[in-house]
Amino acid sequence: MSDICIKDEINRLKKENNIKILAHNYQNYEVQQVADYIGDSFYLSKLATELDCETIVLCGVDFMAETVKILSPDKKVILPVQEATCPMANMIKPEDIVDFKKEHKDFKVVAHVNTSAEVKAVSDICVTSSTAVNIINSLQEENILFVPDINLGNYISKNITNKNIISWNGYCNVHDRVKKEEVIQMKNKFPNAPVLSHPECREEVLAVSDFVGSTSEIIDYANKIDAKEITIGTETGVLHVLRKLNPDKKFRLLSNSLICINMKKTTLEDVYNAMIGKGGKEIELEENVRVKALESLEEMIRLANK
Repeated sequence: MSDICIKDEINRLKKENNIKILAHNYQNYEVQQVADYIGDSFYLSKLATELDCETIVLCGVDFMAETVKILSPDKKVILPVQEATCPMANMIKPEDIVDFKKEHKDFKVVAHVNTSAEVKAVSDICVTSSTAVNIINSLQEENILFVPDINLGNYISKNITNKNIISWNGYCNVHDRVKKEEVIQMKNKFPNAPVLSHPECREEVLAVSDFVGSTSEIIDYANKIDAKEITIGTETGVLHVLRKLNPDKKFRLLSNSLICINMKKTTLEDVYNAMIGKGGKEIELEENVRVKALESLEEMIRLANK
């Protein structure tokens, strides 16, 4: 089938079978076109709890689909491509945290939402890139283990000076590839274009950027500022969203390395096959894991809404 035919079939199936398609900002443009909602991982997860549907097709990577299932256990959740995973989420295992807690009983374990359900289940609280500083700053504990992203951990540590924050040595293999020299080169070449970077980039990259924020914060900031040219320091998929929202502005990618192969694995055909039961992976979690992981997510929601 042609892409047009596949899109028509997807839209028909959504209506007939009460299915909603959620797509991450980093997904391919054609996948974003058939999505009912587009956003970052936690926005989509929270949104899923409010949707009146039987099935959710989550176009992203595995931890995102798991988070949707944790928060919406009554819904069928399908990841269109089983192999779509997050390398950073795989850089820490639940037993790593269990072992750490045995030796460091005075530490609070804070996990990025970019982690598996099993890791969330043994962590004390989850955070997103946008909520991490405020939530950790509000905790009573002085000693914090932040997992798994050392770059985001370094960013948090610079913004919170009254806590002892130890960061796990994981990293986003996309954001971590960006170099300080690339920022300087882009600023010299396009002096009127502010550089907006994600805190999962290295510390030296953030130091020479004009704005640092999560994907959603980058989108909001780019929408508000008067600049007509903007350089974006996060995954290339967000450019589709930015250009749609700001047709009068010109957006450039900070680095050609800002492409997540796993996010780009999902195609229109994959979405269609997932909807007809011929592909993808239905997310199933052990109930004790889901309940424990839910506690860390609910604690995040509680503190984020304070």
